[in-house]
Amino acid sequence: MFTVKYFAILAILVFSLSTAMATPPSCEPSAYRAFDFWLGEWEVHTPDGKLAGTNRISSEYNGCVLHERYDTGRGFSGESFNTYDAGRKVWHQTWVDSSGTLLLLEGGLRNGSMVLEGQTTGADAQITKHRITWTPNSNGSVRQLWESTDAKGQWSVAFDGLYTRK
Repeated sequence: MFTVKYFAILAILVFSLSTAMATPPSCEPSAYRAFDFWLGEWEVHTPDGKLAGTNRISSEYNGCVLHERYDTGRGFSGESFNTYDAGRKVWHQTWVDSSGTLLLLEGGLRNGSMVLEGQTTGADAQITKHRITWTPNSNGSVRQLWESTDAKGQWSVAFDGLYTRK
């Protein structure tokens, strides 16, 4: 049988838990805003001016996550979730796409650019390293340079895109 004392303790516990669960984490520190230059609706062009696709990057989950949605309009699409890991002080991206690729990248700001790196292992057990750099330009555009290694470990450009606002 519950007494008033036990009921009061239970009520305080339930209130405390519901308040803690209802309070979203704070993603306001400047480290969480470091990739905000990528937010927006974009057209992405290759260096020769051809349209590579469109990209929409939105802020979600109380400003804690950047959600990317990329589409070439030719059957290939993908998306990523990007967040700052405050405990490790690194940015993390998880990319998935319509070809079945899973790419996990981590890094942070370097000289004003967001640089994220990771690796994939192919079916042949070959490891490919990836480095993607997003650089904001003074005119509001963003350059994305994706570099990866070949079988000999040599770096080459996998994708070079210029983001311009729609």
